Amino acid sequence: MTPPVLKSEDKLWIVLSHLSVLFGAGILLPLVVYLVKKDESPVITHHAREALNFHLTVILAAFGCFPLVLVLIGVPLLFLLGLGTVVLSIIAAVRGADGQQYRYPLALRLVS
Repeated sequence: MTPPVLKSEDKLWIVLSHLSVLFGAGILLPLVVYLVKKDESPVITHHAREALNFHLTVILAAFGCFPLVLVLIGVPLLFLLGLGTVVLSIIAAVRGADGQQYRYPLALRLVS
């Protein structure tokens, strides 16, 4: 099945939603995109929701790693969490720009 052809504006919103963590916007940008575009475009809504769910999952995982810093295992875990976040966000942005429906692995589905 061929992915839908997206307008360049739609691609921009999708890529910005996924890469917002790299710009320091974290959950704020995907939340705004989700709330503004949820009635306009189901494709943008899907990607903004996925990015929001993933970023919330990363925040929860980081909070879980903070107490482990005291026993020194938390530092490498936080490093791996950050690296995984960057890699998965880039993969999601590329697949989203290609028009594919991407779901992050291990992400909690908090926003539906």
